[in-house]
Amino acid sequence: MLPRDLTADRFAGYPPQARKMAEDHLDALQQLPLSFVPSLLREVVDYDYKFPAERAAIDRELGYLSSLSSAQINECFHAFSQISVSTKLEQFDWANQPSQFLEQLSAYLWSTHQLDSFRRAATVYGDRLHAAAPPQAIPVRRVGIAVIGQGVATYDAPLFRNLRKHGAYFARVNPDNGLDLLLAGVAARASAHPVPYGHWYVDGGKRADHSSILTSVSYQALEPVRAALLRKMQAEIDQPGMGPEELRTYLARLSPHDLGMDKTGDPVLERFDLRLFTEGSGTQIFSTTFAQWTAREALRRAQPLTLLVRFAPRQQQKPMNELLASGNSHPELDFTGSLIDADMGAYYHWLNQQRLPGADQSAFLVWFEGHNQALAISPSLPGGTASSSVFDLGELLALAAA
Repeated sequence: MLPRDLTADRFAGYPPQARKMAEDHLDALQQLPLSFVPSLLREVVDYDYKFPAERAAIDRELGYLSSLSSAQINECFHAFSQISVSTKLEQFDWANQPSQFLEQLSAYLWSTHQLDSFRRAATVYGDRLHAAAPPQAIPVRRVGIAVIGQGVATYDAPLFRNLRKHGAYFARVNPDNGLDLLLAGVAARASAHPVPYGHWYVDGGKRADHSSILTSVSYQALEPVRAALLRKMQAEIDQPGMGPEELRTYLARLSPHDLGMDKTGDPVLERFDLRLFTEGSGTQIFSTTFAQWTAREALRRAQPLTLLVRFAPRQQQKPMNELLASGNSHPELDFTGSLIDADMGAYYHWLNQQRLPGADQSAFLVWFEGHNQALAISPSLPGGTASSSVFDLGELLALAAA
C-alpha cells in the first residue's frame, strides 16, 4: 500500500484521539511520500498517551501540512520522494505498525546507501517546519536543578568542571534543609504557573516528601516494575536464537499491563515510566543511569518548566549478565563512582535543557548534596565566576530563577 491508498478504516485500530487526528488530516497524509509518512504516523498513533507539549507539536505539524496545496507538498517533500523504497516495504502494514516499518526502513536505507540523503531531507524539512510553525513561547523562565553526591562524606576533586564557564560557582552554600528548600521552591513555581506535567521531581532513589502537584518519578517506587522486567528479559535472553534486535523488538511491544503498571489512573505517565526501562540502556540496573535518562526524556518529551533531578548511589559495576540475573536486593553501593556519574549527568541535564525553547533565558542549579558547593547558571549571573557570598538553597534557587 502507498500513502495515496490510505483510507479512514486503516486507522480503526488507533486509540480514539489518534484515530480522529489521522482521519481529520487524511487528505494531507495521502499526499506524503512513503519514505516520510510512517515517521509521522509513529507519533500520531500514540497521541492519546503523549504529553501536552508533544500533542501540541503534532497539532502544529499536521495543521501545517493540511494548510499546504498539493503543489506545495510536492515541493516540500521532493527530496523524500527521491528516496527509493523496496516493494517489500510498500507491502508492509506501515499504517498500523509504523515503528516496525521504520526499523526495516533504516536497515534498507543503510544497505542502499541512502541514509545521508534521508538525513539531509529530514533536516531541511525540520527547519522548514520550525520556521512555519514555531513552538509557543513559555510563560516563565525554565529552570533545571540537579542534586548530586547523596551519601558522599568527602570529595576533594573539583566538581562542575564542564559547567563552570557557563555559570557562577558558590563555595559557601548553607546545606541545611537543602533538598526541602529546593522542593519547596519547585512547588511554589508549580503553584504560580500550573501547567499539566510542567513541574517534575525525579529521584534516583527513595523520593523525599514533596508536593502532590509535582509530577514525580522515582527509582525505588518503580522497583516492582524493574524486577518484573528483568525477569522477563532474562527469560527471553535464555531462549535459543535470542539476540539484541529480537530482545529490543520484544521490549518495544510490552505494555504497562504486562508489568502491572496500569493502576495509577494516569496512562500518559504509565507509558512514560515503561519506556524508561524498555528504551533506556542500563536504566533497569543503575540508578544514576535511570536518573539521567529520565531527565533527558522528560525534557525531550514533556518539556517541563521546572525539573529537579536528585541522583542517588548506584550499585557497583559487575558483568552485565550477572547484573541482569542478580536477585540481590541489597547490592554493594559505589558512592564515589555515583558522584562522578551524577556530575556528568548534571552536565547532560543542562545540555538537554538548552535544546528547548527559551534556552537563552533558562536557569540551572547543581548542588553537591549535604555540602557547601553549588553552581548556578542564569542570564543574570556572569559565567566563569566564583562567589564567596553565603546563601541557603532556597535563596540560591530564587537568585538563579529570578
